[in-house]
Amino acid sequence: MTPNHETLDRLGSPSVLVLGDLILDRYVEGEVDRVSPEAPVLVFRSGFESFRLGGACNVAANIVAAEGRATCLGFLGEDEPGARLRDLCAAAGIQTDGLLVVPGRPTTRKTRFVRRTHQVLRVDEESRDTPSEESRELLRAWFGDRLESFDAVVLSDYGKGVLSEDVLRFVIQEAAEKGIPVLVDPKGREYSRYRGATLVTPNKNEAEEATGVRIDGPDSLREAASHLLETAGLEAVVITLGPEGIFFREKGGREETLPTEARSIFDVTGAGDTVVALLALGLAGGLDLEDSVRLANVGAGIVVGRFGTAAVTRDELRAALEPAGSGKILESASDLERLLVRLRAEKRRIVFTNGCFDLLHPGHLEYLAAARAYGDLLIVGVNDDDSIRRAKGPGRPILPLADRMAMLAGLSVVDHLVAFGEDTPERLIRTISPQVLVKGRDWLAKGVVGREWVESNGGQVVLIPLKEGYSTSALVERIRKGGNRPSGDRA
Repeated sequence: MTPNHETLDRLGSPSVLVLGDLILDRYVEGEVDRVSPEAPVLVFRSGFESFRLGGACNVAANIVAAEGRATCLGFLGEDEPGARLRDLCAAAGIQTDGLLVVPGRPTTRKTRFVRRTHQVLRVDEESRDTPSEESRELLRAWFGDRLESFDAVVLSDYGKGVLSEDVLRFVIQEAAEKGIPVLVDPKGREYSRYRGATLVTPNKNEAEEATGVRIDGPDSLREAASHLLETAGLEAVVITLGPEGIFFREKGGREETLPTEARSIFDVTGAGDTVVALLALGLAGGLDLEDSVRLANVGAGIVVGRFGTAAVTRDELRAALEPAGSGKILESASDLERLLVRLRAEKRRIVFTNGCFDLLHPGHLEYLAAARAYGDLLIVGVNDDDSIRRAKGPGRPILPLADRMAMLAGLSVVDHLVAFGEDTPERLIRTISPQVLVKGRDWLAKGVVGREWVESNGGQVVLIPLKEGYSTSALVERIRKGGNRPSGDRA
């Protein structure tokens, strides 16, 4: 059965140590509209820049967001990316005393150049060398001194050298002696190096690479899982299958495949981090493996609908477990204000857009999903009936506000809805002050209401291309005439 609110309540706030490769994720958003005359390469015009937690730090961020306690253990360079990564960890509520500085070793940084949520290029700055014996001994000493204060350990292996074989042997053995579960997000082909861990969480491609088994059905999936259980002496294997869901098999033979909880998939970056984080939180909080896997599956379904690495909060998990539309519609100004107080305290990245949404169509669905991918949650402002009549005439809206709000609330990509009666959403935008304001590309020439306010407060305005062939006004006209859709309709 799917986890419920009681499942979340039983978790409490366990403490998890995340040991592994610490990564700073940098995103540079811009435009690509020509090929360089100097060489056959694209010209990227840089624009908005942002930084996020990656690698082991993103695992820890997911644990904290879901109301657990997390400490990161790993190596930083004596450099600007290292200082920024430490600050981001602290801001996210992650304990930073395990961020060990190694002079001469660079902080791992991945820079993704992005056009409209699509990556154009990734540049990695890193060292994959095994850290010095002195550095590894410092890490082992830190781990040994503090291990008993944690309820679970996650090993986040991105192949950057931190999880050397001697470190793995020491960590897994020490944790096993104290009865503390060890979960591994693995890397590479040789899983025997993780021998003695509680479980590993490869994706389908990683499991195929590690076992040599092509996974194309239940039998091959079972074969690959059994191979990993035996090779690494594990208690369980959890294999993420992308759109096909998530599979787990225990040493005793119990197994199950859970269908995906994702309703829109924009970016799988960091989805594995969310899975291992929520698995660790579940096991550390006393849930059994099946409930922990189900919880992780719900979290992964949320995070793949976003752009870039992201953390899933316990409130979002609660919302995902509620019936569609429950709690999404903000009925009053005080409801909105209470929400904003909480979101600002949690430093959530708010995306806002607005519209009439009279007769919901595929163009709306694609647009809202694209908007949602730019932040942690999407608030949609909806024109009330009177404001639509003023703008579009006495024959509109076709559907009253309550019906339009109910349909939008049923969409997984919409987090909250608020109605407004003014001719423009300027007042609402000033109240919400979103980090990202989204409108359709057709507003480029007309001017985006609220742009000046958002940008003056450090936010970003994004214009999303509209789906060809869809327009509510044209759809209404076609229904009235009883004809087919004209070939030139646009959103």
